[in-house]
Amino acid sequence: MHACAVAATTTALLGATTLLAPASARAGESVEQPWVIAHRGASAYAPENTLASIDKAARLGFSWVENDVQRTKDGTLVVLHDDSLARTTNVETVFPGRSPWKVKDFTAAEVARLDAGSWYGPAFTGTRVPTLDQYMRRVEHNHQKLLLEIKNPELYPGIERQTLKLLANDGWLDRQHLDDRLIVQSFSADSVRIVHDLKPGVRTAFLGKPSVAALGRYADFVDLINPRQNSLTAGYVSAVHAFTGPHGRPLEVAAWTVDDAATARTAARHGVDGVISNRPDVVRAALGAP
Repeated sequence: MHACAVAATTTALLGATTLLAPASARAGESVEQPWVIAHRGASAYAPENTLASIDKAARLGFSWVENDVQRTKDGTLVVLHDDSLARTTNVETVFPGRSPWKVKDFTAAEVARLDAGSWYGPAFTGTRVPTLDQYMRRVEHNHQKLLLEIKNPELYPGIERQTLKLLANDGWLDRQHLDDRLIVQSFSADSVRIVHDLKPGVRTAFLGKPSVAALGRYADFVDLINPRQNSLTAGYVSAVHAFTGPHGRPLEVAAWTVDDAATARTAARHGVDGVISNRPDVVRAALGAP
């Protein structure tokens, strides 16, 4: 772990970019390459959404990581992409009679019994699904920054308030973290608006591609529009940049999921501010990005 912290700290000292680029670095007049976020950690090299994955991102020198948050039956927030445990754990073996193995149907203690690494490779046997609290402590230890996705909020009423409370308890809603270390996003515009209404200081992002006509409404409560890379054009990115978000800065665009050099260069030509990647090192090498 010491090596992870050193790697991430070194990156920070060498001047890794903050999230919000200056207006002079917008589409059509870019002077900086997009910043790179490790998707579910460095998930091409370690099991996604695990502590091992964000540790790997830190060793590769990446400050920004992305994760997904769900909730157990007894109300514990856990870091997992799918609403089912089946794809990334051995839940079918441990609890064979409980199909379809939804996260919301298992207690935190039951989830803690599961192996979340063997599916990826034998070297990760015994890796666990982290609680959000465990995850936040490791992100802090690694001196990393977090793009946190509230996943399937329709399944978990009140998850926005609960997530913000946990972040506050872990010290992540102070000025330092709000300025440069935290963004909360969702595919649900309603969920993102709830986060903004509850804690206006938190930077937020909408996952998707609203119409240009709708961007003004989104600018009331989001700082970023984060669409699929293959849905983007330079014209759309420029349209997003023309709007000012709730914190008085132009809206930004972070595209996903960008895993190869050619796609990374296309994203950069479109003028995106950031890219979200399972292979952040590949993107960095292609773009010379931070």
